[in-house]
Amino acid sequence: MAARMSKVFLPSRWLVLIGLLLIGVSGQRLASSEFGRPSGIPAEVVPAGVGAVLQPSVGASGTATGTAGMADNRPTFLRIPGLGVAAAVGPVGLNADGTLEVPLSWGQVGWYEYGPSPGEVGAAVLVGHYDSTTGPAVFYRIGKLKQSDIIDVNSTNGTVVRFTVDRLQEVSKNAFPETDVYGKVDRPELRLITCGGDFDKKTHHYLDNVIVYAHVISGSTPVR
Repeated sequence: MAARMSKVFLPSRWLVLIGLLLIGVSGQRLASSEFGRPSGIPAEVVPAGVGAVLQPSVGASGTATGTAGMADNRPTFLRIPGLGVAAAVGPVGLNADGTLEVPLSWGQVGWYEYGPSPGEVGAAVLVGHYDSTTGPAVFYRIGKLKQSDIIDVNSTNGTVVRFTVDRLQEVSKNAFPETDVYGKVDRPELRLITCGGDFDKKTHHYLDNVIVYAHVISGSTPVR
């Protein structure tokens, strides 16, 4: 009888585990569309590389020179001294529906790799989670940033690009300002994006986005 019962209950345990995994995958899919649609803004306001899957240029030596043919100055680390934030930065791209991917780790920052790198002319975009299943995540406190606060970004070319905060915006995800975030600008700028607002217990997602707008400080050397 015991052996027979184990045969009956073992599959049910597996079904529960499979169900939990499916919920997790579904949640990640939903979370992956929370930072707007870079490929959905008009082509005339898109800076080079945004909204199109570009491959790194390859030089005569056969080595990649970076996204959109730029020097290899990808961001590697982010520091926000006023908030005590220090986090690794890795590339994120686009989902199949054209929305922005999110970092897989709660503590990592994602850089939109088809847009400008921090320090290049254009709006570089960095995204991070607000919280996690166990507590605050990497961008939990960015809503506390104030005008003129400092943001530093390390790059693979050994430079540190310093930005100063211009303004913060909290907006419904249904009205995400894609042109303001991903659109063309004529100087090196930075966007930090996370979730905010009320938490929807039915969907298990926040209803708003918090967006930080910043520009490079005079004296930093933009990469052209």
